[in-house]
Amino acid sequence: MVDQNTHTDAEHGSRDAERIEALERATFEYFRRMADGETGLVRDSTREGAPATIAGSGFALACYAVAAERGYIDRAEAKQYALKALRFLYRAEQSISRNATGYRGFFYHFLDPRTGRRAGRSELSTIDSGIAFAGALVAAAYFNGASDEEREIRDLADALYCRADWSWALAPDGALTHGWRPGRGFLPYGWCGYNEALFLYILALGSPTHAVPAESYTRWTSTYSWKRIYDQEFLYAGPLFIHQLSHVWIDFRGVQDAFMRSKGSDYFENSRRATYVQREYARRNPRGFDGYNESSWGITASDGPGPARLELGGKRRTFYAYRARGVPYGADDGTLSPWSVAASLPFTPEIVLPTLRRLDTERPEVTGEFGYKCSYNPTFPPSADMPTPASGGWVSQGYYAIDQGPVVLMIENYRSGLIWRLLRGCAYVTDGLKRAGFTGGWLDERVAAHACG
Repeated sequence: MVDQNTHTDAEHGSRDAERIEALERATFEYFRRMADGETGLVRDSTREGAPATIAGSGFALACYAVAAERGYIDRAEAKQYALKALRFLYRAEQSISRNATGYRGFFYHFLDPRTGRRAGRSELSTIDSGIAFAGALVAAAYFNGASDEEREIRDLADALYCRADWSWALAPDGALTHGWRPGRGFLPYGWCGYNEALFLYILALGSPTHAVPAESYTRWTSTYSWKRIYDQEFLYAGPLFIHQLSHVWIDFRGVQDAFMRSKGSDYFENSRRATYVQREYARRNPRGFDGYNESSWGITASDGPGPARLELGGKRRTFYAYRARGVPYGADDGTLSPWSVAASLPFTPEIVLPTLRRLDTERPEVTGEFGYKCSYNPTFPPSADMPTPASGGWVSQGYYAIDQGPVVLMIENYRSGLIWRLLRGCAYVTDGLKRAGFTGGWLDERVAAHACG
């Protein structure tokens, strides 16, 4: 007799594997289609006239490695995509000019996709540049062959990373700044409190040319907030993407800095707990939004149906446009982001996979040509100028590069650990981790192996 539960589990497993394979492949296509043919820069979104984004271009560099590994494109084509972008970024103007591509080795947040010039009045962004450097280092680690093209990829990636003047981007209080604008100077914000800049500090500490002092990392962790929410003790941040972005690049399983050693945890476990907090918040649904439950969650930085204020069911609701949403303290306007669920796969596959199954069954309208659309809001009433989903509510019509990248890369980390494995072998990353005080796990094994070698 066949055990019915075993049969069901096996069937789910096979379909889940097919589901995430299809999602990874479709999501990667964004980077093929949105890369400019001249510069290799990737557009920020599918919206008409969208500029390129340096972060999206960085995600693309890593995604080309995944696509080559999985056979979505052949290795020769992947190399050409990577080379086009790396050559452009290395040769593009770095100066104080308001129309340059960057300055001091960093890049403007938004760029003209065809010329690479600064778009609008965007800032020189440390975090978005950091994503570009991380993507370049992934490409360098993956394309490790002896051909002239693969050597050039490695040389260009190395040069781009080593050119960044991290010490210049350090504020007097020791924090890395968010960015800089020509004629106005540094933005009045530093990377403080637990946020997506964990990997940024590691890159800044690991630089062989312009490293920041270890004290800047200690100062950063001193601004952390450890909380107990829904019986989960963890390093708090509200938006889900904060608990994902650094893990796109670095394998934090079993490695700890001084803060995490003091808590008997690590950043991977922390993200696992934060993901469970997201689900529990949706289950409890304290604000009474439509569609929230234990298999319908994912609150993060995303597009939204606002700005708008509406009276719905006797309640005054405020809806936002693009905003960093979080739990349990807000902002929350009923907007859910399927991509943020998929990007949690490495932490909690046991709750992510059932959520994706339900999403695909009950909300097919959130899936399109490039995988999951940015977000949907079951509470917001559909408007006359937008198609009404069969299941009601509002659905974003756009895709964003900064959503697409984590989906591809975190699915691949779940499936094979490819990105983690590549950057575990990057000396800049391991040096940054050691200077930040990380020890344990694979990092100690690597240090021991190096010493023996």
